[in-house]
Amino acid sequence: MKRFFLLFLLPAIFSCGNDKNSKEKNTGTLDSLKTEEKFKVLDSENISQDSLWAPFERDLAEFSEKKYEAIKPLIFDKNIPEIQKVIKSGDLTYEELSLFYLYRIKEFDRENELSLNSVISLNPNLLKEAREKDERINNFEENHLITGIPVLLKDNINTQNMATTAGAIALQNNRTEDAFIVEKLKENGALILGKANLSEWAYFFCSECPSGYSAIGGQTLNPYGRMIFDTGGSSSGSAVAVAANLAPVAVGSETSGSILSPSSQNSVVGLKPTIGNLSRGGIVPISSFLDTPGPITKSVIDNAILYSAMTGEDPEDPLSVEVKNTDFNFESTNLVGKRFGAFKQLMEADSLYKRAINDLKNAGAEIVEFEAADIQLENFLRLLSLDMKNDLPEYFENYGDETRFTSVKDIVNFNIEDSITRMPYGQALFEGILRESADSSYLASLKSNLREKGKAYFDLPMREYQLDGILSINNYHAGFAAVAHYPAITVPMGYDDQGAPKGLTFFAKSSQEDKLYQWAYVYEQASIRRKSPKKYK
Repeated sequence: MKRFFLLFLLPAIFSCGNDKNSKEKNTGTLDSLKTEEKFKVLDSENISQDSLWAPFERDLAEFSEKKYEAIKPLIFDKNIPEIQKVIKSGDLTYEELSLFYLYRIKEFDRENELSLNSVISLNPNLLKEAREKDERINNFEENHLITGIPVLLKDNINTQNMATTAGAIALQNNRTEDAFIVEKLKENGALILGKANLSEWAYFFCSECPSGYSAIGGQTLNPYGRMIFDTGGSSSGSAVAVAANLAPVAVGSETSGSILSPSSQNSVVGLKPTIGNLSRGGIVPISSFLDTPGPITKSVIDNAILYSAMTGEDPEDPLSVEVKNTDFNFESTNLVGKRFGAFKQLMEADSLYKRAINDLKNAGAEIVEFEAADIQLENFLRLLSLDMKNDLPEYFENYGDETRFTSVKDIVNFNIEDSITRMPYGQALFEGILRESADSSYLASLKSNLREKGKAYFDLPMREYQLDGILSINNYHAGFAAVAHYPAITVPMGYDDQGAPKGLTFFAKSSQEDKLYQWAYVYEQASIRRKSPKKYK
């Protein structure tokens, strides 16, 4: 079993989806609209509360509010090493940790005035598996730090015991084996908490639907401004659940912005890895050229832990590689001599970005302001349509359950049978997929052309100004990183005048996740901007 070390903490404890635009389509407030105009559908009619909670009824009945309040200071907003330290001391068990999150999900997630609609399903075996971890607690030092930690999975990631729906009624009975990254999580000792809501089909389904809506899960809402601020998409439920302490960590997926967007808009840390560093096997696809899963957490430390627990070469994923170094040493990390590029336009327009740049300067970094090259990603949408037309049938054949669906056309026809329930916002993007066709040589040429442009967008200023990395906001430049196959990480950088969260996003070249984590950690510790949403404490 791979061991993961946070070297500065060793003495203490043994510490996709796709957004349709390069900028989030709605980053402002929605409070000028009437509630019924914001969302056609709010709550889900496809989740049975009785069946969701039946496996935990007796245990939650015995888990009193007094017990919840007693252990809350040991868990709430704590990072994984802090939680593991308390568990090793004997003051907390993995079973109690799991019950804590179940209690909060039941309290906050659905059918009340604070509901967030971030969780679609729960692992019925969670508490049984947690007790098994408690029985083996004496082997703690041989385990990965993810051991016993409940992990929430975006509901386009296959796992046993729960259907993998991609938020779509068409897949509500899609019972599968574990995705490769879920196998790795379990091998490393993680507990699967449940499945998170998402923008249906990873936000490549309807052109006018709000972020975070799915027919299965309903409308995910932002805990920093419920029905006011956009959640971001498509990994909406993953980010919202982590932000509101309904899960310690979660896994999202990204095609172009769908980890970076919801992470930044819900004040959490999100890593979009280099394509291939994490397997895509068993994940409902948009594009085999661009898709990747990635970790969403409240801290950089937790993000690195979760990322390391999912790595491993998958022989069934042609782009998968073995990540050699996941022993991230944060102890001696600093930014002295590191050079970052800052977009002049953002420096002039965004006070939070400007403040974040000053935080980096104070931490020793050198900042070079530059104007981005005028590079357009023509036919990006066409690439997504062509890839999904090919890749979704492959998922059905290789990873899906024995459903009656074999193609995008099958899904389109199924939805038409009951459009009000199955597609209240339409299915314009799926219909667009059906109109696309191209031969393999054209598709290969398109991908090559887009990758060259994406790399040029970052490489030109990096070469000219000898930069280590480039700094942005939220998912503003996610499309370029997507086609370049460059990784990115976003870290909370504060809240605007209306209270909406924003993130400082770092871009680096392929397979430089170790550098991203070091830069992000220093910035996080130098700024400490994240605050939990007030109504969910």
